[in-house]
Amino acid sequence: MMNASPRPRLLAAGAATVTVVLWASAFVAIRSAGDAYSPGALALGRLLAGTVALGALCVVRRVGWPPRSAWRGIAISGVLWFGVYMVVLNWGEQEVDAGTAALVVNVGPLLIALLGSRLLGDPLPPRLLAGMAVSFAGAVTVGLSMSGGGGSSLLGVALCLLAAVAYAAGVVAQKPALGRASALQVTTFGCLVGTVVCLPFAGQLVHEVAAAPASATLNMVYLGVFPTALAFTTWAYALARTTAGRMGATTYAVPALVVLMSWLVLGEVPGPLTLAGGALCLAGVAVSRSRSRATARVVTGEPRPEAPARESA
Repeated sequence: MMNASPRPRLLAAGAATVTVVLWASAFVAIRSAGDAYSPGALALGRLLAGTVALGALCVVRRVGWPPRSAWRGIAISGVLWFGVYMVVLNWGEQEVDAGTAALVVNVGPLLIALLGSRLLGDPLPPRLLAGMAVSFAGAVTVGLSMSGGGGSSLLGVALCLLAAVAYAAGVVAQKPALGRASALQVTTFGCLVGTVVCLPFAGQLVHEVAAAPASATLNMVYLGVFPTALAFTTWAYALARTTAGRMGATTYAVPALVVLMSWLVLGEVPGPLTLAGGALCLAGVAVSRSRSRATARVVTGEPRPEAPARESA
């Protein structure tokens, strides 16, 4: 039996890598933009920039409307992930310290795995669960080590938890839509739905743009074009080719990349505990993305050792 071409798997892995790198860079950009923009205005400005970029790409590529069967998933993910998640996460991170935010928000990938198993029938192999547990411990370690020691309000914890739930539900709702529409269609119209959800913050955005420094506005535009338009599209491309749980586990690489980018861009030298947490995040992702030997043989078409010689022939 000929081995299956590895190209689709490599493309999906590359798309997932682009996503986590750009999402990690978003934390650096948010630090600048968040000083000049309120949570709702920042979310709306980011989504507007993303919608314009995606809309222009759809026009150039002559991408039409998604089929009717995909709209339910697009609408739900647009409201919850593009809309609610971005607003409440921006708000919640202003109310809690970094350690609490890391602990609560990083429940999201675990919820994705559980909801994906329950609603989509995704498998929960032991390696995935073990890897996610290791990565979660690493994410919490990174958050605690980088915490400024600020206080945590009950409102902030509730907002971060709501962000995690909205993120998980949005991803699980998006998965079936990707079986009926392209990644570009699902991302573009999901971003458009999120923009409509955030329109009540339009007045704040107009007022704050006039007073914000150019650097903060440029960071907001960057957030819309790259971590939103590009990264959400590459995310959708990869999600269409794997399970929701595995994709959720992949995002645990983000805290480790944030540590590296903060070191290189902001000059924030990480301590030993931060480095250890980042290493745990990456180790957990490696475990969760690995496959058993039996699975590898099925994928590559390699015959099992116990198979009779006549079957291999």
